Amino acid sequence: QVQLRESGPGLVKPSQTLSLICTVSGGSITTAYYYWSWIRQSPGKGLEWMGDIAYSGSTYYRPSLKSRTSISRDTSQNQFALQLSSVTPEAPAVYYCVRGASSRSGAIVYRFYEVWGEGTLVTVSS
Repeated sequence: QVQLRESGPGLVKPSQTLSLICTVSGGSITTAYYYWSWIRQSPGKGLEWMGDIAYSGSTYYRPSLKSRTSISRDTSQNQFALQLSSVTPEAPAVYYCVRGASSRSGAIVYRFYEVWGEGTLVTVSS
């Protein structure tokens, strides 16, 4: 059984970097053909996909966040991490790490998120 668990500080100061780690158990983050994603949920935006790192190590980011988002992994620890720089004061958001996969139908690619961590609440405030 694959399980994901987020960890990191629950409070980050404005202009600083938000750093979270997802620890994966029950499966390898290098197993084809999975994607390891970060998704956040806030009252204003609902669920928002931030980016992911594929089993191959390739990364993908939401365009609006790309300039200040970095997703990395440590295969020896079976972990992947999120770094979001230059955070601004916002409503608290729950950050989830998620295992995803894709299916293709013609020219359309569907991404589905099958396993979720329980989420961790992060507040940006001074």
